[in-house]
Amino acid sequence: MKSVAYILKSKPDTTIQAVAPTASVFEALELMARKNIGAVLVMDGAQVVGIFTERDYARKIVLKGRTSPQTPVREVMTPGVMFVTPEQTSDQCMALMTENRLRHLPVMDGGKLVGLVSIGDLVKDIISEQQFIIEQLEFYISGKRG
Repeated sequence: MKSVAYILKSKPDTTIQAVAPTASVFEALELMARKNIGAVLVMDGAQVVGIFTERDYARKIVLKGRTSPQTPVREVMTPGVMFVTPEQTSDQCMALMTENRLRHLPVMDGGKLVGLVSIGDLVKDIISEQQFIIEQLEFYISGKRG
């Protein structure tokens, strides 16, 4: 089981994408499209105050008849963001995400934001770990030493 810290180190880009609560939904969507991501953190200075996701857009803008250029992110973001620490394991993250139907978890270390892990990051890590186990079992079965 790998730690969140290990998963963050293995990510090719650790830049945290964020917008201010006063940013328009349109600005957040532009950033998400440009970076090919499904969510952005909403930050007031160094403090995480929410997260804005594609799900928020679909349910709180489109279905409510709002317009993205005129709606500030603070009105439709998901507040009270759950987070993890670098010491937590990928299994703990998966359990938290599954139980709470989340796709993204900010990583906080001593009250400071240090990263963001997505369900995709965790699945990639699990597949990599399973592939390693399969290779080791194949070596064991065939009698070869790796």
